[in-house]
Amino acid sequence: MPKPLIALVGRPNVGKSTLFNRLVGVRTAIVEDLPGTTRDRLYGNTEWHGREFGLVDTGGIWFQGVRGQPPADDGDNDSRDFARSILEQATIAVHEADAVVFLTDVKDGLVPADLDVARFLQRSPKPVLVAVNKAETEGRILDASEFWQLGLGEPHPISALHGDGVAELLDAIAPLISPTQPSTPDSEALQIALVGRPNVGKSSLLNALIREDRAITSEIPGTTRDPIDTDITYFGQKLTLIDTAGIRRRGKVERGIEKYSVLRSARSIDRADVALLLIDATEGITAQDAHIAGMIQERGSGVVLLVNKWDAVVKNAHTIHEFEAHLRSELKFLPYAPLLFISALRRQRTHRILPVALEVQTARQTRISTGPFNQLLQNAYFQGAPPTRGGQPLRLYYGTQIGVSPPSFVIFVNNSKLVHFSFARYIENSIRREYPFTGTPIHIEFRTRTRS
Repeated sequence: MPKPLIALVGRPNVGKSTLFNRLVGVRTAIVEDLPGTTRDRLYGNTEWHGREFGLVDTGGIWFQGVRGQPPADDGDNDSRDFARSILEQATIAVHEADAVVFLTDVKDGLVPADLDVARFLQRSPKPVLVAVNKAETEGRILDASEFWQLGLGEPHPISALHGDGVAELLDAIAPLISPTQPSTPDSEALQIALVGRPNVGKSSLLNALIREDRAITSEIPGTTRDPIDTDITYFGQKLTLIDTAGIRRRGKVERGIEKYSVLRSARSIDRADVALLLIDATEGITAQDAHIAGMIQERGSGVVLLVNKWDAVVKNAHTIHEFEAHLRSELKFLPYAPLLFISALRRQRTHRILPVALEVQTARQTRISTGPFNQLLQNAYFQGAPPTRGGQPLRLYYGTQIGVSPPSFVIFVNNSKLVHFSFARYIENSIRREYPFTGTPIHIEFRTRTRS
């Protein structure tokens, strides 16, 4: 199930990126006291009272030809074209979101541009919360009542910079993203996402897997803008294949609707059980490939690495081994991911992909009973070198598996602060020697056992 999504919208320079940074907890958005700084939407995740949701930060909305002039675009493009692009992106953001936070600025007061944005949001069926930013004083908090005139309900005075009122805003958001979210069209189907940089052959692979030319393919990068779901049955197993738009680095994403495909691809990974990460054999492994692989691991999805266009590579007896060694070195955080060399266009070895994806899903659902798991931990503990701090050695008491998809474990110790990352990695490697968990990350939490 994908996380609910909240879109942050408003006119330029009201503090959307500052609020985004505060909610996500990292300085991801570029914050500058200049209108129009945020040109691309940014996507992040946060949680409130145990409920996770996504956030998308949009550029400042300005309706050209209505009131005043749009903000300058530093000379890159005509400012009106820039404003039109931002509006186009924000429109898609609102359409994609489960709810919208409309940010305004109490220092400027209610201005005509806010009324334009309010009318724009009133045409959408999505619930809207009005947040009045820069309300750091009692006087400004009282001034926030002016924004009742927007006709979008109660204004919520906040300070994105200092954090005042943000908790109350999140409390108001929570009912809008209740756990009762719509399920996937077929909850029994295994969700498989085809992801990767533009023009690596995702749509060609989809056509090969379903054995018909259903998706549009082209040599032009970015042909696929929206994720395309295709339901098939494979030897009695229901599968949903999700062909996503190519993911690019932020600086390389062009303006317009295509830019928003990055967010949609990220959300496709969110709801995927298994992600098929395509890598272009003719270009080799890139930093962006590693970035996408990190997104997959962070979201806990299974993964299969597919080196596509292998037919176009000039090869000798050592080529495949050298390529694999280099790929494993660049993606050393995914040592568990199975690797296939394919040609989607010529349909070489594509018949092996779905069986491997099903193997990964089986691994994601594997459970280890408590007895064998604790025997494994005991053996690993005595064969390794438990860390110590200040003369106090780490002691493992017992462990158990607490979940699947991905497999998750909790291990009780005398002091979790004694667990060094190298020891945690040693324990994971010890588990994988007995239970490989092919293609799936595993989560291990060390907890201090409290005395009764």
